[in-house]
Amino acid sequence: MLVSLRWLANYLPIQDDPETLANRLSMSGLNHEGTFEIDGDTVFDLEVTSNRGDCLGHLGVAREIGALDGRAIKRPDPQPPANGPAIDTSLAVENDFIEACPRYTARLIRGVTIGPSPDWMIRDLQAVYWKAKSDGSRDGYKPINNVVDATNYVLMECGSPLHAFDYAKLADQKIVIRRGKSGETMRAIDHRDYEITTDTCVIADASAPQAIGGVMGGADSEVTSATRDIVIEAATFTPLSIRRTARRLKLHSPSSYRFERRVDPHGLDWASRRVCQLILETAGGTLASGMIDTAPDVAGRDPIKLQWADLSRILGIDIDPQTCVQILTQLGCNDLQQEASGIQVTPPTWRHDLSRGADLVEEIARIHGYDKIPEDSPIPVVPSRRRVFDDACDRIRAVLTSAGLSEAMTPSVVTRELDAAVSPWTDQPALQTLTPMLKGARTLRRSLLPSLAQSRAKNWSAASIEADLFEIAHVYLPAGENSTLPAEQYAIGLISGGDYFRLKGAVTTLAQRLGVQGNVEFKVADVHGMQPGSSLELHLDGKLAGYMGRLDAALMKRLKLPGDVNVAELSLPVLLETADLVPKQQAVSAFPSIRRDLNFVVKESVRWADLESVARKAVGETLAGLDYQETYRDPGRDGAGTKRLLMTIELQRQDATLSGDQADRLVQQLIDAASKEVDAKLLA
Repeated sequence: MLVSLRWLANYLPIQDDPETLANRLSMSGLNHEGTFEIDGDTVFDLEVTSNRGDCLGHLGVAREIGALDGRAIKRPDPQPPANGPAIDTSLAVENDFIEACPRYTARLIRGVTIGPSPDWMIRDLQAVYWKAKSDGSRDGYKPINNVVDATNYVLMECGSPLHAFDYAKLADQKIVIRRGKSGETMRAIDHRDYEITTDTCVIADASAPQAIGGVMGGADSEVTSATRDIVIEAATFTPLSIRRTARRLKLHSPSSYRFERRVDPHGLDWASRRVCQLILETAGGTLASGMIDTAPDVAGRDPIKLQWADLSRILGIDIDPQTCVQILTQLGCNDLQQEASGIQVTPPTWRHDLSRGADLVEEIARIHGYDKIPEDSPIPVVPSRRRVFDDACDRIRAVLTSAGLSEAMTPSVVTRELDAAVSPWTDQPALQTLTPMLKGARTLRRSLLPSLAQSRAKNWSAASIEADLFEIAHVYLPAGENSTLPAEQYAIGLISGGDYFRLKGAVTTLAQRLGVQGNVEFKVADVHGMQPGSSLELHLDGKLAGYMGRLDAALMKRLKLPGDVNVAELSLPVLLETADLVPKQQAVSAFPSIRRDLNFVVKESVRWADLESVARKAVGETLAGLDYQETYRDPGRDGAGTKRLLMTIELQRQDATLSGDQADRLVQQLIDAASKEVDAKLLA
């Protein structure tokens, strides 16, 4: 950002010499890149960070200097006379793309005389509009005319981009803010043709695009020497929309640079009035009364509270409350409500980076002066410990990486079609973002599994890698009947090829390593996006904690995934609710154990999980181990619709040796319970 000291002097007298002022601005956060002398004017090259879009204009820099000196700036108060007929009788504006252009305003000036700009305006613009060439010379500002130069002047004055249209060249005297249409092109004022897509915000008339919103105007409606009536545009555009368009077209401009960093929505009216005043003074004409505004009710800022104790806690020094009040007032904060313990202020609309008390501490510190904080100033150190959540995540990562899975990080937004493929937690429609966060993706995922499946498919298509992955991230579940807010909860997603029971073992081990209290049960379920007959619900101590199964064949075919793919998704809050991360000592029994192999004939509908649950309940605390061995089918001997489940049971006592008779009685208890609850018959 090039800043002219002569220009700054319009708003407050410059008291410091250039070297001192440059150093003070650097210490307050505007890094000084260099100083230049241009036609008797001193020009600073300042590095403005992306969160300080308010300093991309001379008024913003003047406001910073005023705060450092404790002086108020003198901002012009433009009041251009509006003697013409009402604007809405001559111009219509429709905003059909609010997601990209939240607010659009327009004013109309008739009867202008296009000519050269005054010398003072050209001088100021030439001081701040130039680029250094490779040979050391400068590519300076080339004056255009008194209308276009006025819009550029106000841009560099307040940081709010403006654009002027030739009113006579607008078809049907209408402006439409809309999405671009596939196949549309537009010739910009740089006289190059640009391809427009449906993601592009265009400012069109009744028939064709006349500007790429927030980036560059079109050649068809630019102001020329023949122009007599002009429309002045002042608008706000969504930073993401502007950034995508500018990058796709490789078309970056002073306007797009500022819109990407946000402009003050409350400053549009001032910028519009200011440029109209300059045009009336330099080009004449009559300003139509009124202004078209598609969103006149702009929300204000929420108040912020600052506790005085936070100043000494964070900075290590005490600053007088009245000094703090003066600094915050100089920076534009208003509605000050001071109390003994702190202060509440409403930040100015041009400072979108101020949202919490710590931000106010930083503002006070940088204006008061970091050099006033002694190097040996004691800053209290508060003991802290890691959250249970962080400890649990570390343990989860250790278990899953040991199981051969790699951690993935995938976007929270997916396409509607991909999200609909797998949704175990809810069948309610997914939440949608107003603006696509990624190209073609605006759906907040209800499950991690679609993203992981897509990642596995990309790994396979790119390098034939069968990527076994896991992810710990948020899923976004629509609000229930009794809630107005969506449920944003952490989940653990797993995806793996190969053995189904290997993934099930990883889930079981995970629960064990987290110290889950109570029973870990798998129940047969019909899960959307998983193959019928192979999907399960995981219950921890009776609470639903997740799902697992084989990925649906239709989705695998669509993603071109080979072989079977097994997936699981667990609710991290439920895991933490039932977990105990503090290891407990448990004595190893000094007495021998007894192992028995049991072979049951059960109906085809009986699952291993059903038989396992019966065995655990029947044997109780004496159960030292229970292992699944195999499933075998022999319809000729056992009958149709049956199968054999072979298990190994290990029995052991902690206080005495288990006798053979005692073991026989426990085994018989298991056999009787299995016969009663799942109609299982023991094979001799």
